[in-house]
Amino acid sequence: MTEEQPETIGPDGQPVPATPSETSLSDLVAQPAKVMRIGGMIRQLLDEVKAAPLDEASRVRLRDIHLQSIKELEDGLAPELVDELERLSLPFNDETPSEGELRIAQAQLVGWLEGLFHGIQAALYAQQVQAQAQFQNMRLALPGPNDTKGDDSTTTGTSNDPNGMYL
Repeated sequence: MTEEQPETIGPDGQPVPATPSETSLSDLVAQPAKVMRIGGMIRQLLDEVKAAPLDEASRVRLRDIHLQSIKELEDGLAPELVDELERLSLPFNDETPSEGELRIAQAQLVGWLEGLFHGIQAALYAQQVQAQAQFQNMRLALPGPNDTKGDDSTTTGTSNDPNGMYL
């Protein structure tokens, strides 16, 4: 067992061998605050693009912001998520993109980020349920107040009634 891999204790108090699990959330998203900030910025940009017509200079600027946002996201994500993001986000050519192309690219990125956030929430919920189940199993394994399983002392009473008086 290493410090990075916590030891799981079974109901009998013995260590349970670790099962290979999915990559932890901290491995998938190394910088969650950064990813959330960029996601919020991209959503706001998408709303702005929808609200006003863009001239050529603003479309070029928005294209550059979009490309830079993807690069910044890649810094905070695991390699498998970076690969997925690169597959889904088609690069712009050297020409100035149209408003429609920008809207589609921004909407696609916002949708991908929302899917990522929902996946993280689902994984956190699953971890919480698993931890609660493990805690409940540990509670059930503890001896109760009238449980004499681990008690080596002998009773002095003559009755074999477990609810009888102890002297």
